Amino acid sequence: MIRVTCAIISNDENEVLVVQRGVKTDHPFKLEFPGGKVKPGESEEECIIREIREELSIEIVICFRMPEVDYDYGHKQIKLIPFICDTLDELPLLSEHISFKWLTPGDLMTVDYSEADILVADQYIRNLEENEAEREDLTEGDQAITDDRDLQRMVNQMMSMQEAEWVALSAIENPAIFRKLIGYSFMPDRKLSFRASWTLSKVCDKFPEMIYPYLAEIIEGLRRIDNESTERSFLKIISMVDPERLSRRHQGILTDHCFNALSSGTSAIAVKAYSMEIIYKLALIYPELVHELVASVNMLQGEGSAGIVARGRIILKKLASNPKDRGSSQK
Repeated sequence: MIRVTCAIISNDENEVLVVQRGVKTDHPFKLEFPGGKVKPGESEEECIIREIREELSIEIVICFRMPEVDYDYGHKQIKLIPFICDTLDELPLLSEHISFKWLTPGDLMTVDYSEADILVADQYIRNLEENEAEREDLTEGDQAITDDRDLQRMVNQMMSMQEAEWVALSAIENPAIFRKLIGYSFMPDRKLSFRASWTLSKVCDKFPEMIYPYLAEIIEGLRRIDNESTERSFLKIISMVDPERLSRRHQGILTDHCFNALSSGTSAIAVKAYSMEIIYKLALIYPELVHELVASVNMLQGEGSAGIVARGRIILKKLASNPKDRGSSQK
């Protein structure tokens, strides 16, 4: 049986990416969730990250693994392993497919898929519906979601932007939930830590002001985080804030952390992308950072990742469009 991975990639509008196969394939013109075969010695997680990078030139973060689907096509049997993923990019560069679409969950079952992908789409929708029913049960009447077990289970089962926004609204009404999510982000349970911090980033997409009372705690906590996925979420959050509202001490911690990430040979693409954006904002306050930022970005241009190269060019363009002395009056 052939092991194949696929990615259910969501954007900030709660839409899911599907791609169309070409005419000279096993399933011509059929739509599918992007992915591919697992190579010998490769984990499923490594496979889906590699396949999405090769097929679409975008970077993903795995948020959730769905149950496997077995399907017999007659001439081959496959085990399809679906991953729910988040991405920095919403404009794929197709190398193997002829087109792509972003579909709402309600439209996922209205297109012509390969047979195994039909099962994945159906499973994804049923999971969304089951999670929605569980949320309704938890919030029936005046019941508040303050129990740790209930909230942790909901965070771990979240599969879409719609669900993240639901948690965001709950956090608006009950700040204790927001506080708990921050606490979960620093827990040793790596899955819970990432999913809590990922949820926080989705909350802050919609309600950025909520994070300001906790920024000092998050920035000081960066140095003790050994979960790269959590680090990515925290840096995404920080990249959205106004750095002038930070103390000079916390600006310094951020500067050191982000430059270290840019020079590291092991930091993830997303971590470097958000680090560049954070330092760019700090360089508008402290122009003396510009030369080091330019040198770091130029060094990264040789990495070969389409995502980091594109973001580096954007940063360089923004730096070039600002007067050299900009920020000196803001000190």
